[in-house]
This record gives sequence, C-alpha cells and structure tokens, in this order.
Amino acid sequence: FPLFFLALLLGFASLLWLQLSCSGEGPAPGGGQGRGGPRPPRPPQAPPLPAEDEPSWGPHRLALLVPFRERFEELLAFVPYMHRFLSKKRIRHHIFILNQVDHFRFNRASLINVGFLESGNDTDYIAMHDVDLLPLNEQLDYGFPEAGPFHVASPELHPLYHYKTYVGGILLLTKQHYEMCNGMSNRFWGWGREDDEFYRRIKGAGLQVRRPSGITTGYETFQHLHDPAWRKRDQKRIAAQKQEQFKVDQEGGLNNMRYRIESRTALSVAGAPCTVLNILLDCDTSETPWCTFG
Repeated sequence: FPLFFLALLLGFASLLWLQLSCSGEGPAPGGGQGRGGPRPPRPPQAPPLPAEDEPSWGPHRLALLVPFRERFEELLAFVPYMHRFLSKKRIRHHIFILNQVDHFRFNRASLINVGFLESGNDTDYIAMHDVDLLPLNEQLDYGFPEAGPFHVASPELHPLYHYKTYVGGILLLTKQHYEMCNGMSNRFWGWGREDDEFYRRIKGAGLQVRRPSGITTGYETFQHLHDPAWRKRDQKRIAAQKQEQFKVDQEGGLNNMRYRIESRTALSVAGAPCTVLNILLDCDTSETPWCTFG
C-alpha cells in the first residue's frame, strides 16, 4: 500500500507540472518567459478621433453645411477628413449632411438654406462646403469670419474655377451676414450659377468678400474628388431657365423656403460624428418649371 500511494502521488505531481508548463503559469527555463519564448506585444490601438466640440477652443462654433445627393464614396472620405482637419485647427464644429431625397432636380442653394435654418442656436457661423473639395493646406483659415464673408476656395487656389467673382466651393459667413443676404435664391435647379447670384446678394447687402492671403500652394491647395467621367452633372438648361440664370432674385431666399425634414439622423463615419438631414424640397412648377427632370 505505501508503494501504491507513493506512485499515485508522483503521478498526480507529474500531471500538475505538465499543466502548469503548458499554460505558461509555472516557472520555465530561460528567464521565466514560458516554453514558447517571449510573447509578441499587443498591437497599439489607433488614437481616438478628437472631439468636435471642445469649449476651450473658443466661443464660436461652425455649422459645416454639405449639400448632398448620392455621392456616398465622396462622403465616406469627406466626413472623417474634415473632422480631423478642423479639430487639428481647434475649430469647434458640427457637420450637417443635407441630403436631398425628393424627385426634383438638385438644388444646392435651397439645401444650404435648409441647413442654415436647421443648424440650431449652438452654432454662430456656417461653411457652405462642397463634398468633393478637401483642403490640403493647414494654413487655410476656417475661423469665425467676423469682418465679412470669407471665401476659402478662392479663385487663386481652387483647382478649376478662377474668375474673380467666384464664391463657390467653400464660403464662410456668420449667421447674421447670411440673414442680411436673405440666404440664397431657391430658383436654381440643376448644377451651377447659384453662387454667382449669391455674390451679387453679398454685394447688395454691403458686405465685402475676403480671401486667403499668404497661401503659397496655388492650385494644389485642395484635392478635388469629383470624377466627371463617372458622375455627370445636371447642366441642362431650358429656354426660360437660360434667361433667369443671370438675374438677381429680388424676392426669394430664406423668407420663402418650402421644405420638409423626412428624417434627422446622427451618424458616425469612421468615428467622425455628423448629422444627416433627409430633405424634401418643394417646387412651384408655375414659378420654376425647370425643377423637374422632364
């Protein structure tokens, strides 16, 4: 019996030693690193995206208004890029994707009007920002444009448009100045010309457009994501629209916006927050019959 119990005890001790050795919990030769050698280090975690609204950055907060329709591949690049860009510059901001979901032709100006009206009281200035235009130069100013409208994508820097009255692409205004202009005209259905009319509104309100200075990167200041071969722009003009496109709309703007918000959704794109407004615009076909595709 003593021999039997001694054999049983030795067997139990051997099993215990084997289990501890395999699990790496017991002592091992070579400095106690385990039988397989040193364990590989854990991969470092990606740094979290910065906050969009850090109060210590200053008293002003930007509403980044992005007119949008069906350009999802550009949106996926735009939102996280702009969130990082503005946060690095310590610009308090929120990104609003103004998604037109009705069956009328695209109306960039009306979408910006809606974004202005829906952006809330916690923002005090806006950026009218194309989704296919990314700033590459960190010296570009996105700060509060107290002195007047500030055209970030100036003709000297924009990769495509170089005429002196151009104010499209990226334009910053205080909310007070945008109201002084009565917003943008709602008569521009289809692509183009709405920003040219808005330039005249700015002048009519007694405001002076300012532009960046000291930027040396020229036409390499922005990355233009749009591929005209892949996504055609709606540049159709019917006869009446051709006559209207160079006129100043003396009556319309924020005061006669007609729309409905179908949904309002808070999203995160690759960790960057934004709000998507699904917008149904209304069109009076007796006033602007060119709002339909027919």
